[in-house]
Amino acid sequence: MSKKYVDLETLKYILYDIHKLEDLLSRERFQEHDMESLNLFIDSVKDFSDREMYPYFQEMDANPAYHKDGTVIVHEQVQKVMHQSGEMGIISACFDYDDGGLQMPISAFQAAVYIMDAANNHLPGYPSLTLGAAELIIEFGSQVLKDKYVPNMLAGVWGGTMCLTEPQAGSSLSDVVTKATPTNDGYYKITGQKIFISGGDYKGAENIVHLVLARIEGAPKGTKGISLFVVPKNRLKEDGTLEYNDVMTVADFQKMGQKGYCTTHLGFGDSDDCRGWLVGEEHKGLAQMFLMMNGARIAVGRGAAAIAMAAYRTSLQYANERPQGRKLSADGKKNPTEKQSLIIEHPDVRRMLLLQKSIVEGSLSLVLLASKYQDILTTATSKEEKEKYHLLLEMIIPIVKTYPSEAGAESVDNGLQVLGGYGFCTDFTLQQYYRDIRISALYEGTTGIQSQDLLGRKVPMQNGKGLELLSAEIVKTIIAASNDENLKIYAKILGDKLELSQKILGHLMPFAMKGNYERYLADANLFMEYMSIVVLSWLWLEMAVDAKKSLSNKDKKYTATFYESKIHTMKFYFKYELPKTNSLAESLMNNEVITIKNEKEYII
Repeated sequence: MSKKYVDLETLKYILYDIHKLEDLLSRERFQEHDMESLNLFIDSVKDFSDREMYPYFQEMDANPAYHKDGTVIVHEQVQKVMHQSGEMGIISACFDYDDGGLQMPISAFQAAVYIMDAANNHLPGYPSLTLGAAELIIEFGSQVLKDKYVPNMLAGVWGGTMCLTEPQAGSSLSDVVTKATPTNDGYYKITGQKIFISGGDYKGAENIVHLVLARIEGAPKGTKGISLFVVPKNRLKEDGTLEYNDVMTVADFQKMGQKGYCTTHLGFGDSDDCRGWLVGEEHKGLAQMFLMMNGARIAVGRGAAAIAMAAYRTSLQYANERPQGRKLSADGKKNPTEKQSLIIEHPDVRRMLLLQKSIVEGSLSLVLLASKYQDILTTATSKEEKEKYHLLLEMIIPIVKTYPSEAGAESVDNGLQVLGGYGFCTDFTLQQYYRDIRISALYEGTTGIQSQDLLGRKVPMQNGKGLELLSAEIVKTIIAASNDENLKIYAKILGDKLELSQKILGHLMPFAMKGNYERYLADANLFMEYMSIVVLSWLWLEMAVDAKKSLSNKDKKYTATFYESKIHTMKFYFKYELPKTNSLAESLMNNEVITIKNEKEYII
């Protein structure tokens, strides 16, 4: 395997030139950082990924994690990557100095971990979930909890998880039944089961710190009665040693993809001796968990975008090396005596590669846009700025989670097609990327859940202010593109699609206003797809505007070919992807109701 799993040049271009990382460094929180140090961090993560992650990508698929004797056996690189992620500051990068962190911009951190995801998507989840669990303890936990757990988690010595899903509840968290019984000793006894717990246990980890949603006896029903607890696999004794905390690994789940990233079924309190410590206030667990959930959803989008990138780089390399067939002549015939053409010369292969490129690089820009919004929100100094970027971030999080997952799978599918029959064979990695990326649309809330969140919660919030702010950002790019003779036609097309989105909402909103939310949300996934394509078209137009300006600059940072490729890919997206919004709009504004069950029983 080559080390061409990521386009580092494009990554830095989008991070530095499009999303202006340097502008963030003037903010007080990031003043200790400069572009040189952040670039060094990203490059060091790339070297680490080349060395310790990418070489084991296929090996971890061929030798999956498995359950044995009450624990899970994982590849030896898991523990090594955990420890080195701690040593390199990857886990602690974005935390405050006072909490042992580096106060690094989230944008730079996400760019670095994107490289790790592209190198080997089976590994970054272990440190990433540890980071998320530590974040919850730091944000809401007592000083005692912070002192006990956070240092070892940030060092990569202890792992961390979030435990939400239960066998009988699935994604319906209002049906959580894991029980927390208070004691007179300051802890709660925890009993229950959790499933699909990524990184939930593995041999070699000294301890796993679980953040568990549970219901205190007598708590209100529904999500309002859920509390959050720290429940370690092994609890700390007074002398600093560890003892078993009655957290049992019941089984692991054997999966279609991401086989090196273990997923466990955990049992708490089978011997009535599982102890948990309340994080923050009673009955606030779900709200607290959503602090971590938003970051986790961006991380899922980032991981999917990175898998699609790695698949694209692989199929692009193959297309540049594989001779097959001959180009058609002007009369539509082929000359069998001519030398075979490389398949990249065939228009249909080029179409598939351009589709991959447009999805991959657009998804990367989307992830880094969300990261920039997070950074601005974190460092906002005025109420107005905080509100604006909170709303913008809330608006795009469902899209950041969904578009790279769904379109990314389509992108990998096209990459596999580029390889033809070889793409279906284990000799090449495309089939593995295809299997690995499929989970992304399920992680941290399925596409259906994200779609209902976008249309049901985010669009109406504060009387549509979030959507208004997002539209205003898109209009800024439309205006900039309108000033360029070659781009103004694309600005007009995007402007029309933005107006069409208002017509769609004008059709749907009356259902919500009349209290018919089932009808309002019945086609939420179509609205998600519509808005995702509009947002990606905006990001591609933004890149094209920058590329056009850069082409006229004598001191260009990148080659003319680099910039021209961005403009060409924007044109591809506008020709082949953006028109899909027409059929989506037609379906969204169609009055015929097909999917809502009524008194008549139709067979599906």
